[in-house]
Amino acid sequence: MNGKPAFLQRPGPINADLRDIGCQTLPQFARGAPWRLTLLHDRPRDLLIWVTRGQGRVIVDGVRRGIGTHNALYLPAGTLFALDLGPQGLAQVVHSPPAVRKGLPDAPQHLRIRDGLAQAELTGHIEAMQREISSARPLMQEALQGYLGLVAVWLQRQQQAGTGDVLKETAAHRLVHRFAHMVVRDFRSDRPMADYAEALDVTPTHLSRACRAACGRTAGDILTERRLYEARSLLSRPRPAIQDIAKSLGFQSAAYFTRFIQTRTGQTPSALRRAALERAPQGGS
Repeated sequence: MNGKPAFLQRPGPINADLRDIGCQTLPQFARGAPWRLTLLHDRPRDLLIWVTRGQGRVIVDGVRRGIGTHNALYLPAGTLFALDLGPQGLAQVVHSPPAVRKGLPDAPQHLRIRDGLAQAELTGHIEAMQREISSARPLMQEALQGYLGLVAVWLQRQQQAGTGDVLKETAAHRLVHRFAHMVVRDFRSDRPMADYAEALDVTPTHLSRACRAACGRTAGDILTERRLYEARSLLSRPRPAIQDIAKSLGFQSAAYFTRFIQTRTGQTPSALRRAALERAPQGGS
């Protein structure tokens, strides 16, 4: 988007350079803030989430499904999603820039892995990546790219083995998918819901009904969550100014933005920022 403020061109909230391949536990990836996973949002990096304990719910492109132990979830950059594994859930997250996607899928994948050998293989690849990162040896990123290639082969083999959890796609699901893609593209604008519905050739009521059936959230809820995630992400940094965040997200005034945040979090934007900066690790972004 031409003329986009500089702070909107920064990478998402991940403790790694946007160009690098990384591997973290789920709490590390979320930086101890559950909203970074439970609010609908999209990321600028490809994600592989390998669940090793627990069960919960995931929403991918507007459609909700269950997720549990030994499930692998692959989300290409720009996929709208939210994940709730609960406090007892454990998972590893491999994140990588789209530029090194060779061999990885272009669409989201949800795999339920029952074969013990396949489970051990993916765990082994991820543990090898973690060892590389902890040792920080020369050519670390080159080694990680090699391991990512092995992960891509593993994903292809599991797809061929039929482990993919494929939901029966309905007309409502296709509508919600299209809406999710529009939200990713346009959530920073002040575009009214009627415009989204018109672009999708349905009524706002029909769109909200389809969204609620697919994921338990109305169309308005989906859009609100994506904007709230972005607001909280930007407020976790010392800059930009709150009024600039409000403007970047299509709010007509900083006062309206403050009401939006306070209604949904119980705190003012200033209080959220102060608390986030107090929790941030020394030197963290």
